Amino acid sequence: MDDARARIGLAAICSGFLIVTLDALIVNVALGPIVADLGGSLSGAQWVVSAYTLVFATFLLTMGAWSDRIGAKRAFLIGLCVFAVASAGCAATPTMATLIAARAVQGLGAALLMPCSLALITHMFPAGPARRGALAAWGGISSIGMVGGPVLGGVLVDSVGWRTIFLVNLPVAALAAAGMIAYVAETPRHRHPFDLPGQVLVVGALGGLSGGFIAAGSAGWGAPETIGLLILGALAVLAFWHVERAVPMPMIPTEIFRNRQFSVAVAIAGIFNFGVYGTIFCLSLLYHEKLGLSPLATGLALLPLVGVIMVIAFTSARLIGYLGEWRSVVIALSGGTTGAVLLAALGGTSTAVTMACTVPFGTVALAMQAMTALAMEGAPAERIGLASGIQNAARQGGGALGVALLGTLLSTTGTLALHLPLAVVAAFYLVALSLALLGRRRG
Repeated sequence: MDDARARIGLAAICSGFLIVTLDALIVNVALGPIVADLGGSLSGAQWVVSAYTLVFATFLLTMGAWSDRIGAKRAFLIGLCVFAVASAGCAATPTMATLIAARAVQGLGAALLMPCSLALITHMFPAGPARRGALAAWGGISSIGMVGGPVLGGVLVDSVGWRTIFLVNLPVAALAAAGMIAYVAETPRHRHPFDLPGQVLVVGALGGLSGGFIAAGSAGWGAPETIGLLILGALAVLAFWHVERAVPMPMIPTEIFRNRQFSVAVAIAGIFNFGVYGTIFCLSLLYHEKLGLSPLATGLALLPLVGVIMVIAFTSARLIGYLGEWRSVVIALSGGTTGAVLLAALGGTSTAVTMACTVPFGTVALAMQAMTALAMEGAPAERIGLASGIQNAARQGGGALGVALLGTLLSTTGTLALHLPLAVVAAFYLVALSLALLGRRRG
């Protein structure tokens, strides 16, 4: 493939991936207007966010394996169609329930788009500088989506209405599909077995735990539905571990976790997104509902946090090269813990103080690239693709659980307050920091 065709093909792939990252955060600034228009409560707002990340996380590995069977290009195009149709459904929804259902379908499309985008880039670009450059562009798109999501969402909600945040996906998906069809070649097909029991149990585990956390916010921690869902989630986790050790071709082979470095990196990945996604959700509601900011002002108030994350994303390779992976993770988690403590103590007192406290919290982003490198180094060479999928699934699952639990803790006192949810984030980041220090000593 010549350079021009390869660049256009890469642009199409990255455009498709952009809507995945954009929709992870763009909806946060619209939660207040959505609840005001469609009715509902905090739990409804949590499900609008969590339905997307939950389905994304639970089907990521299965969709990756399925794309190998039918070809990554074909699967990517199917994912674009699913995402676009679901986005149109989100924009046209008459009720909160149908919006949540459409968001779940968006998550299914995202679960196809992410692994296919990596597979196509690997197929298109030979190992070396060309592939590294393509992957850097792919990673940069994630940061652009994270920064642009809140601001673009705020502009659209304030000027036109919240439904337009979903309609912007349609022209992007159409352009990406046209570029894919014309400039991207299909990948070879490989047949992989489908682990149905494992897939069902992953859905039960994440769905039960997230549902239990969200139910606790409306019904209370002692309510039968809360206890029942949490027990379901816990039992599904135990059953999944047992089933994956027994089936001949498991979705997640348990022996891959025998490598301590890989296990620690995956655990940190889940905790990382637990804190980041949950905190952004809490901040969005706090800015709009308690501090009275408009959707656009809310998006701008999030800029110090997501701006720090973007800057670190673009400079992480140089920083990690200088500091080393383990030291980078330790420094990042120390900064994230410090920021969480400051937000727990001072967040919500004023907009300016809250924004200032998010700056040190944003430094936790340095951990993302470093822990990814550590996970890949710790995985067997023949399982790199699987290892990447497991780590991404852990991140998305952690994000879904973070929104569910921290969103519930946000209103425990009867008013929106960051004290309890950010104290939980600080505690989780301290656990991750302890794991990183242990891994560094033994690494």
